[in-house]
Order: sequence, then structure tokens, then C-alpha cells
Amino acid sequence: MTRPDDSTLDPDDLRAVEEQAHRLLDRADAWDRYPIPVNDILLAAKVRLAPTSAFDAEAIVSYLKGKATATRARIKSAMSKVFGLYDADEALIHIDSTVVKAKQTFLKLHETGHHDIPWHRKIFRFSQDCRKTLAPEVADQFEREANNFARYLLFKGPTFGEHATDCPLEIKTPIKLARKFGASVYAAAREYARTNPRACVVFVLEPLENGAGSEFSAPVRRIESSPTFCARFGHPTVDAITPEHLLWPVVPIRRRMTRANPLTISDLNGQQHECLAEAFDTTYNILILLYPISALTATTVLMPASPKRRALVRT
Repeated sequence: MTRPDDSTLDPDDLRAVEEQAHRLLDRADAWDRYPIPVNDILLAAKVRLAPTSAFDAEAIVSYLKGKATATRARIKSAMSKVFGLYDADEALIHIDSTVVKAKQTFLKLHETGHHDIPWHRKIFRFSQDCRKTLAPEVADQFEREANNFARYLLFKGPTFGEHATDCPLEIKTPIKLARKFGASVYAAAREYARTNPRACVVFVLEPLENGAGSEFSAPVRRIESSPTFCARFGHPTVDAITPEHLLWPVVPIRRRMTRANPLTISDLNGQQHECLAEAFDTTYNILILLYPISALTATTVLMPASPKRRALVRT
């Protein structure tokens, strides 16, 4: 089952979050440094990484001592669902150190967003002082905003997209750029599709599982389409890739990567297009990149400004 959207924001809200992240990159002097200098980001945001994480089973009891009852309940509840936690009272962030390094990086940036975005910090402090929990709709909005804050920091605003445009349209490109930017391949692949000026789509699949009759299937976790792909083909919707699906031959089974396979899909006008699809198994997810062959010869001209001088323009 495809997971709920975790990043869409109203344009005005997105602009406000990105402007805040932009200013933090400026304060940390982080635009031209790869991968993202997380420690300097935290320092510039005036937030600290807890020396002993609340996710450490041996430390949780001592950490919760002295906290208000509502705060203890919130922390315990959060730890059963997420891998990062922001303590507004002490300007501390807690990260589960058992997750992979690239995910820890994103979590640190996400939790920093809760601290650095003024309206987040204010509401979190108010809710902790008053021993209240956030309303579900507010919590969801805040999570989306923190995700976009972290995304902007991690990929240096439009910088990732500019790098990607200079590289071949292939699954290896987000894999290589993930190492440069310090991101997970999962996050880089999503960013690759959503910022690509060429027509392409990335399917993020969960690991293969047994279905009825011992038949394998791969549940779809997320689907990210480039704006050009959506305009021409629409946004794909599918819950699982099974042996009957067009993309099944691309799913890597007992191998790490599948080379580009030809297939045909129809656009919104019913016209058929020859496409290529290739895949990579990260061990945590299976990523499938699909693009029309015509996208390989498309020409895109970008004239980026220097990141330090780049300004967010209001329209």
C-alpha cells in the first residue's frame, strides 16, 4: 500500500520553510560544502544533539526523570513510531543511532527544522509547558514542513537538481549523487525524480514478499514523478508490482541492479511511447526509474547562480 504523502505543502507554506532553511545554510556557510556539514548546521541553529539519546534503552529511564507527565507520555509515544525527537525545553534533538548514517543525517536536519522554524519552536514549547499534545492536523503539517526543511538543507535547494541535469538520465545518477550530498539513495532517488526537468518517474518498492500461492510481489512505498512526466503521462497509481505488472521484469531478483529494459506506455492522449526502466536494490527498498526514450535526447539549459548568491524569489 502506497504510503501517505509526506511532503506536499501549500506554496506559501513551502516558500516560508525554504526561506528559513536558506537562511540557515547561509549562517552555517554550508552552500559549497559536501556532504552537508551537519555539526555546523546544528551550531548555527543553536540546537544540540543529545549526548545520550532518549532512544538508548539504558538512558531512557534517567532521561525521563523530572519531565512533566505529558512530556514523558509524548516521548514514549514518539519513540515507538519515529527515529528522531525534539525536546524544545532544552533545545536538544535525540536521534536513534541504530539507523544507517544517511538516515541519521536526514533525521538530524528534520529535528533541527522543528527548532529553527520559529512557529514550530514556539508551539512545541507552548505544548510542553502546558502539558498538551499537538492536534493531529497540526502535527501532520509540522512533519511535512520539517521534511521540506531537511530536504532543502540536504540537497542545497536547487543544487542537487542542477547537478543531476548535468548527468546521464539513469539510475546510477541518484546513487552517485547520494554519496556526494550525504543522502540515502532512497532520498536521492525521490529528489532526482521530483526536480528533474526531463520526463521520468521513480517507483520506490518495499522488499519482495510472498503473496497468495507463494507468488512474490513488491508493495509500492512511494511514487515520485517529474513535472514533465506528470504533464504528459499523469501520476502513476499502483499498490504493488506483481508478476502480471508491466514493471515486473525490471524487479531485481537475486541481483543488485537491473539494466534498462524496453517497454511501452501510453500518455494521457493515448499515444504510445517507447520507454526504458531500470532498477536498483538498496537492500531496504527497490528503486525503479522509468523514462521515455525521447527524454534521453531532450536538451535542458540551466543558468544557475552561485549558491551563496542565489536568492529565493517571491512571485
